[in-house]
Amino acid sequence: MLSESQLKFYSENGYLVLDEVYSSGEIYECSSEYDKVFELKQNSDLEATWKGNWTTADAASSPSTQVLSIHSLQNHAAIFTKMLLKDTLLEIVADLIGTKDILLHHTKAHLKPPGKGSPFPMHQDYQYFPYKNDSLVAVFIHLDDTNMENGGLAVYPGSHKLGPLEDKGDISGWHYVDQDKFPIDKATPVNARRGQVVIFSYLLVHGSFPNTSDRVRRMLLFQMMSAHDEKLRETHRSPCQGMVLSGRNPHAEASIKKRHETS
Repeated sequence: MLSESQLKFYSENGYLVLDEVYSSGEIYECSSEYDKVFELKQNSDLEATWKGNWTTADAASSPSTQVLSIHSLQNHAAIFTKMLLKDTLLEIVADLIGTKDILLHHTKAHLKPPGKGSPFPMHQDYQYFPYKNDSLVAVFIHLDDTNMENGGLAVYPGSHKLGPLEDKGDISGWHYVDQDKFPIDKATPVNARRGQVVIFSYLLVHGSFPNTSDRVRRMLLFQMMSAHDEKLRETHRSPCQGMVLSGRNPHAEASIKKRHETS
């Protein structure tokens, strides 16, 4: 699916921006259902602004920022399962991780409202769910045009080659890297159009800007990994984790005596 130049760019930079993974019709259906799910769950506790002593003075002086989050979208509406199982996407991921045996880790959606969308600190996803062979990738689907002003993604190209970095998180369950070494204002903005997909290594240092614009920023995120990788510790257990998206899982438990145990 991917050209040699695309594979080289990903190897050197740790991320890749892709067009036409999904049709305009699929993005429209996904976007419409996304809005319905958030409307349906508006009275639930969805606040997911990042915690910890990482914020700048400007951010600290604006405590009213907000980001709404819903995990396991495939358990809310069928379109998200269809998006997960898109052959084009899975063939691309197979090219990047070197196997067609692909498992689901988790899915989630973040919505940054206009004018008050919370920023995300620069971080690596590794600290949340470390794996032995670092095969995990994030599939970031843009449901709106994004840039710095409406809270878009920012990355440090090539930072995935540094391996796991020191975790500076000071509150249990919230992780980020040294914000002085990786300030967001020195990061590379990943401006993307509605429907574009960004795939990146979970070792890539990334974060996102506050949404100070008059436009919403909606994103859908799938995280997946090789069926041949191994957890370094049990963290971030999500519904449907381990679901086979492509190929097979040779390590799946088959013993009838263990059928009620989590793998």
